[in-house]
Amino acid sequence: MSDSPSRTPAAGGFLIAIGAMVGAFGGAFFGESTRGLFVGIGVGVILAVLIWLRDRR
Repeated sequence: MSDSPSRTPAAGGFLIAIGAMVGAFGGAFFGESTRGLFVGIGVGVILAVLIWLRDRR
């Protein structure tokens, strides 16, 4: 029988989605929506990994 975890894990996937949306809109403001999308995804992935590393302890 497996025990349930003592605490719920933090989810950072929403940061990737928010980063993509904000990046695309921000990039569109400067006429570079694709570049903004990639930058937003990159920032979201970095933040999600940081949350994962913090939650791993």
